[in-house]
Amino acid sequence: MARTGAPLAAGWLFMTSELVMITAVVARLPDPELQLAAWGVAFAISTLVQSSSTVLLPTSTALAHDGATYRRLRRYAWIVLAGLTSLHALVALTPLYGLVIDRAMGIPPEVSAAGRIALIVMLPWTVGTGYRRFLQGVMIRNGRSSVVIWGTLVRLATGASVLAVGSAFDLLPGAQLAAVAIIAAVLSEMTYTQLRAVPVVRRHLPPGPEPERPLTFARFFGFFAPLVVMVLLSTLVMTLVTVGLGRMPSPLASLAAWPVLFGLLMMLQSPGFAYTEVVISLLRRPGAVPVLRRFTLGLVVGTTFALLIVAVTPLARLWFLHVAGLPEPLAELARFGLVGAAAVPALRVVLSWYQGAIMFGERTRGIMASVVAYLGVAAAVLVGGAAWAGAPGIYVGVAALTLAMAAQAAWLALWARPILDRRSSTNGAVGAAP
Repeated sequence: MARTGAPLAAGWLFMTSELVMITAVVARLPDPELQLAAWGVAFAISTLVQSSSTVLLPTSTALAHDGATYRRLRRYAWIVLAGLTSLHALVALTPLYGLVIDRAMGIPPEVSAAGRIALIVMLPWTVGTGYRRFLQGVMIRNGRSSVVIWGTLVRLATGASVLAVGSAFDLLPGAQLAAVAIIAAVLSEMTYTQLRAVPVVRRHLPPGPEPERPLTFARFFGFFAPLVVMVLLSTLVMTLVTVGLGRMPSPLASLAAWPVLFGLLMMLQSPGFAYTEVVISLLRRPGAVPVLRRFTLGLVVGTTFALLIVAVTPLARLWFLHVAGLPEPLAELARFGLVGAAAVPALRVVLSWYQGAIMFGERTRGIMASVVAYLGVAAAVLVGGAAWAGAPGIYVGVAALTLAMAAQAAWLALWARPILDRRSSTNGAVGAAP
């Protein structure tokens, strides 16, 4: 199980470090304030557009049972990627850009102009990330999860090389260089994953007759759509947190410290983020439920311990002061926020455990409903915190994130329990979900 999960967790960790590397380079190029802002706009829009494609990873892990299903699934994936890329082009290349960036978001004109070029460079982003995730799901299902970490290393090496050459010779403004580097990195990772996938598909998913239950578009959409809604609503919660921080005590300090704190939390959640595909891949094996339950408990304890080790030792000051470059007061604010978020990595593991079981059972409507609970609790805590005005916004944001994740986990448990009970009975083991 660790052999399957460790490469996925490492892949998540390396991907989060990629963004740290890019911003560190852009910050050292000419006009860093403008270029960092422009890169932030381009990356935020690109990520929002491609966010729906992220669920191709668990979709292919769960549904690519045989050769005929795999080929239909690949066709549907390309339909999704083509539609999202068209949306990206519509925003970047038409007057819609001005409506969204200048008017709706209120971005300053100089930032908007610099960000638009970077956004155009980012056009292949959805195809590169989405198709790579689709292929990775197939590889994970067939016991080749190590491909994830090797692909991520290829991606990091490519991106670092482009950044090094571009910054050494001052070839492009910072935002454009960042866009070129990340696109080159993503496409290199996609190419590597494709090359590694060819023999696996040939061996494990050869062309064959349609299964008894063929993958129709309706079945694909019924599985895929709730996961897309989950991603979009989760993105909305992060937007609400940012808006809420600006309406609470110490707004500037909270807004400045929150992205750094959230970035560290993302890194500490890497094992949890990777765990969904592990559960989907292994749950079909005999006797898997009790083993996975024990492994889940171990991850909960381990990730909580890792966060506390960082939060209560000099590691927190080292990260916030010297790596992230926060001033002393903001570093202390972020450190106390990290202590308050002690349950977040553990909750991420629990969420992935239940989500993996639900995806395995193809009951993804339960995931969509759980995100509505997540959104409702987060909004209630943020509104209450703004009305109370008794604590800096970053602490309210941490409380909103933690309580919302706990509510989502409770909801998911109700949907996952029948699936886990059924698998336990089938495997000859008795027990319920933790």
